[in-house]
Amino acid sequence: MSSELEVGRHALVPKHEVLSKKEVEELLKQYKIHTHQLPLIKSSDPAAKAIGAKPGDVLKITRKSQTAGEAVFYRYVIEG
Repeated sequence: MSSELEVGRHALVPKHEVLSKKEVEELLKQYKIHTHQLPLIKSSDPAAKAIGAKPGDVLKITRKSQTAGEAVFYRYVIEG
């Protein structure tokens, strides 16, 4: 993972990571989707800015879950 939000983050902000090109390819292949089918996040989002996410990147967001322990979400970064 090239960038992630860890140090000094707020307890309520989930872990954000920018996926590498290879990781994005594997993700898209696994779910048989295209990047534009992922939920969007603006590059101006504070968490995206904190890790240096640029339009065209895919973020992996890992949240704590009371039922699953951990839940992973993906977002496609757009201009904004």
